[in-house]
Amino acid sequence: MDSLKKYYMELGVDEAVYDYAQSIEKELKPRFEKMDAVAERNQLKVLKAMQKNKIAEAHLSGTTGYGYNDIGREAIEAVYADIFGTEDALVRPQITCGTHALGLALGAVLRPGDEILAVSGKPYDTLEEVIGIRESKGSLAEYGITYSQVDLLENGEFDYEGIRKAAGSRTKLIHIQRSKGYASRKTLSVEQIGEAAAFLHKINPEWIVMVDNCYGEFVEETEPSDTGADMVVGSLIKNPGGGLAPIGGYICGRRDLIEQCACRLTTPGLGKEVGASLGVNRQFLQGIFMAPTVVNAALKGAVFAANLYEKLGFKVIPDASEERYDIIQAVELHDPEKLKAFCEGIQKASPVDSYVTPEPWAMPGYDSDVIMAAGTFVSGSSIELSADGPMKEPYAVYFQGGLTYPHAKYGIIMSLQRMVEKGLLEIKTV
Repeated sequence: MDSLKKYYMELGVDEAVYDYAQSIEKELKPRFEKMDAVAERNQLKVLKAMQKNKIAEAHLSGTTGYGYNDIGREAIEAVYADIFGTEDALVRPQITCGTHALGLALGAVLRPGDEILAVSGKPYDTLEEVIGIRESKGSLAEYGITYSQVDLLENGEFDYEGIRKAAGSRTKLIHIQRSKGYASRKTLSVEQIGEAAAFLHKINPEWIVMVDNCYGEFVEETEPSDTGADMVVGSLIKNPGGGLAPIGGYICGRRDLIEQCACRLTTPGLGKEVGASLGVNRQFLQGIFMAPTVVNAALKGAVFAANLYEKLGFKVIPDASEERYDIIQAVELHDPEKLKAFCEGIQKASPVDSYVTPEPWAMPGYDSDVIMAAGTFVSGSSIELSADGPMKEPYAVYFQGGLTYPHAKYGIIMSLQRMVEKGLLEIKTV
């Protein structure tokens, strides 16, 4: 028995499960090499931005209180603007999560009487209450901001004719969600988003095209802001934080829009000038530096998962051979027990809280119970190995993250192992 197999078996993996997983991985090596090339180019892009802005040891320290003259904070925002190809950026620990970043951006640039037009279908669940699709205290709907929606076509493309018909005199902001969230649609490529942005700006140059970029950063060589988006928004405990940022979010885009966002985050008259970094500058800078290779590790884990589960007969989104535009891998299990077992396996593979058993619960912001597995160093960090899913048909699990590919691989193997242990699945052949 080779030493690697022995390690896996000592960590609770059956020989048949291990052999099956190894056979899957062997076929993926040429594809992994192509992904490494993208990561290398993105790494150089980040390095170039950091060198251009003369990142120094002094930028790694933080401030307290008002945070006036925080040179590290200013340098981080300049680095982000260069990486995303925008005029300005707002990158702050005071932005608590991706949903907060999105809500901040929407609330900053919209006024009573304006309308949001979502052209990639319904936004992710947690944004529904922000907008007011589901009634909630403080929603944009309470301020007279309305919402309209155009679903993607069955082939995953934008419905340009539907968009033209849905847009009206009140339309102010176009919302595009790059990743699929808990929907079964395909993730949007940067090229698709760029074509949509060009179409939208041709209809009305004054429209603000905002892209929810969560889970998509550094997956491709370019970002939506390189191809026409006016704002891109995301979370630092996802891709760009590299697993090191302990909190935070970012908004990159046109300077006038970023100024509005800064005034909404702090207060009019103060804007970007305040907001102490509280010692996180080093994690923010080191995290964005590490992000291209961390994202690559997570992508490899997603591709491995797709191939492993598709060959067992499960529907996977994206499928085993599709191009990747985010780090999320969905597997439709059509069985609540399989969904629980999958998440139990991910939890057992975690470096933190591996002994804990995840249970479905009524998580705030969702319309059904959700099960989540995440033994992470940063609480809720979905660039680290994690899996979750709503407890409703098609009982799909959404797997993402992995700071290293070996850990992502082990997590996927353990998800399969747990289903085998519970008699929910059988590995018949290798």
